[in-house]
Amino acid sequence: MALVVLDAGHGGANPGAVYNGRQEKDDALSLTMAIGRILEANGVDVYYTRTTDVYESPYQKAMEGNEVGADYFVSIHRNSSPYPNQYTGIESLVYNRYGRAAQLAYNINSQLEQIGWVNQGVNERPGLVVLNATSMPSVLVEVGFINTDADNVFFDEHFYETAQAIADGIIQTVR
Repeated sequence: MALVVLDAGHGGANPGAVYNGRQEKDDALSLTMAIGRILEANGVDVYYTRTTDVYESPYQKAMEGNEVGADYFVSIHRNSSPYPNQYTGIESLVYNRYGRAAQLAYNINSQLEQIGWVNQGVNERPGLVVLNATSMPSVLVEVGFINTDADNVFFDEHFYETAQAIADGIIQTVR
């Protein structure tokens, strides 16, 4: 079975995006751990870049993925926009829109859309270290906008369905 690196974005002194006291690093960690439990229960091997509130640079996380010989790398984040309540939905970022990373991203987005998330698509971001320094297909998933009230309500009320959807998109790709 495949080895999947799950990366909870940010951590430690780096909170990521913050909105009304809510910190991206906390949402990312709780969701990542829930996704990991589902994957492990379905026979997928998981390596976590963090399981507690610590900080490692994106480069360190990418190198960890390379060192453990992972088959896929999935980084979990929350999006943010210049103004509150400006945008809504999920988005997956990839180095380029071709190959296994793109297929993984499309599968994850499709699963998230099926449970009610607005799908903002798969977009290329070749400048992101966790996408360009990893030697395996890598995806960064932005799970709703942390500064959009409706997305936070949906994130909280559909937390387990969201974790299941991301896990299902991963399983669909790795099997």
